Amino acid sequence: MHILMIEDNESVCEMLEMFFEKEDWEVTFIHDGQEGLDTYLKHQEKYDLLILDIMLPGIDGITICREVRKVDPQVPIIMLTAKDTESDEVIGLEIGADDYVTKPFSPLTLVARIKSTVRRMKTPGQLEVKEENLYDIETDHLKINENTREIILYDEPLEDLTPKEFDLLYTLANSPRRVFSREQLLEQVWEYEYFGNERTVDAHIKKLRQKLLKNGPQVIQTVWGVGYKFDDSDDFE
Repeated sequence: MHILMIEDNESVCEMLEMFFEKEDWEVTFIHDGQEGLDTYLKHQEKYDLLILDIMLPGIDGITICREVRKVDPQVPIIMLTAKDTESDEVIGLEIGADDYVTKPFSPLTLVARIKSTVRRMKTPGQLEVKEENLYDIETDHLKINENTREIILYDEPLEDLTPKEFDLLYTLANSPRRVFSREQLLEQVWEYEYFGNERTVDAHIKKLRQKLLKNGPQVIQTVWGVGYKFDDSDDFE
């Protein structure tokens, strides 16, 4: 895996490099926001994951995230935020970041977040074609192939979901009409404890709903006081 990390603190980069090497990950460190964005846009096929600091010289991490998502909705993005910047965290998630880590952080925590973020992402060379059953999930109006990450909703392809948005939809649609609490979604989709940061789920659900509406009626419903469920049945009102 090749990581592009845009972080202006060189000491942090030097420390993380040792941990990344232990995982056999290649990493490119860039310390300026504009240079980092330009590098990604010129060589985006090289990078499997981006780590973006919020505060950067040149342009900030939120701007970089927004620009990257215009050209690539799939590449996993983890954002680094300062300690009391909840608004930055929510903004980052709403514009397409898959996860965030709050400074100061343990290198092992970041490594765990990286592994969690990319666990379900598969390269084309790893895909196994299912000839007999093309789709893993088929409901009234939705079809999903987990291997190819193909989604058909209301007979139209849905192609611009981020990795976490895909995982959220897959988890909900795999159990139609089942109500998932935010805690359950955090555990199943993010695969580690968020210690009550339920806004992470809400931010991703909000963005996912906006994208789903492009294809037809809303299929993710809020169950007030409990959580969310998927329902695309024709008798849903």
